[in-house]
Amino acid sequence: MNGEDLIERVLREGERRADEVEVFYARGESVSTEIKKGILGTAEESEAWGMAVRTVKDGRIGFSSTGDPDRWKECLDAALASGGLATPQQWGGFPRPAGLTSTASSSDGDLIVAVEDAARMVGDLLSGAAEHPVEVVGGGANLARSYLMVANTSGVLYGMDRTVAAVSLEAIREQSTGYEFDASPFRADIDARSVGEQAASLAARSLSGRDIETGRYDVVLSPVAAGSILGQVVLPAISGRNVKAGRSFLADKLGEQVFDECLSIYDDPFAPGLGSTTWDAEGVPTRRLVFVEQGVLRQFAYDLKTGYRYGEGSTGSAVRSGGEGPGIGFHNLFVDGPRMKEPGDERAVWIHDVVGAHTANPFSGDFSVEISNPFWMEGGDLVEPIRTAMLSGNVFEMLREIGGLGKDTRRVGRLTIPSIRLNNQQIIGK
Repeated sequence: MNGEDLIERVLREGERRADEVEVFYARGESVSTEIKKGILGTAEESEAWGMAVRTVKDGRIGFSSTGDPDRWKECLDAALASGGLATPQQWGGFPRPAGLTSTASSSDGDLIVAVEDAARMVGDLLSGAAEHPVEVVGGGANLARSYLMVANTSGVLYGMDRTVAAVSLEAIREQSTGYEFDASPFRADIDARSVGEQAASLAARSLSGRDIETGRYDVVLSPVAAGSILGQVVLPAISGRNVKAGRSFLADKLGEQVFDECLSIYDDPFAPGLGSTTWDAEGVPTRRLVFVEQGVLRQFAYDLKTGYRYGEGSTGSAVRSGGEGPGIGFHNLFVDGPRMKEPGDERAVWIHDVVGAHTANPFSGDFSVEISNPFWMEGGDLVEPIRTAMLSGNVFEMLREIGGLGKDTRRVGRLTIPSIRLNNQQIIGK
């Protein structure tokens, strides 16, 4: 039975027993290769299939998922049963079909999910790493292609293809390590050799770093470091669910200047990227959303459930992960603004990545993280490695006065972000 036939059967059966039914369907194939002891190790091919069902009856929302198409009836039964235990809520219905006129580029027709191609990517990673005297201790390459569908009893039936190419490499030289990665829907975007060379360069150049005294310093967060910190604090703060639950520092600040005027944050689902789509995980048409405009807070993100509950409506921001139900998220989020010539022209501590960003307090914004591969930067160049130390502070406070945004924009997952200069930050060193 193909996907559309199965979906139609679930919707028909479900409609007899509930007010509304929604089906989210996904199938895909992937290949992953792993580097072991500095050479190509394992290579695995896999196929995946999944279906998630939501039912609504008398305002009670039920959910279940399965990875076995033959168990669709059990999945439907489980969704109905969970709905029977749910608390009724305000509900305005699943979306109806919309005339989707925009386009989103999320699939590469030339991407081939094959062990041979993934192995070539690993070869390029290792070739790049060989330019430096390091030991490669991990990494690999992944290629994947999937097809997603969402349908409901209001008549929505949308489908889309997605592809992903991803590489990573970790290298070590004595006590110094370096890690780099990249991922894109488009195979041609991935320069595996460059990723391998950059990881090895970080490991080699970080050797014999000097201690830094505890104090306040100007710092430059690379896009990777900036994305790690902002992703754990700022993104949860603009989720409508956290706002309405009183778990967002920004909850009562709509229309206020919350960040430096050079900073804007927006979600563009139509830009090429890993989250590009014309409809969200609930079948709601997507649109460009500006959350922060020149430092001013403009809006929050909502999915159907949260939007209906609080009278806000969905912003087309529903996403899904694995077999879980939909939740509020982002498609292709951009941190943007006017760019300075080079944020590291004046002496500063450059930070490639951080460890422990997940421990940041998403409500208060307080954080304390270990910094990875820090260097003194002058004239835009990395001039001297620094021994690892800690960076601590408050995300909301540090974003109120930014020293500037760099021109080195980079994609980190679904976030596109430049390097960020922050002046007078607390570093805990020797």
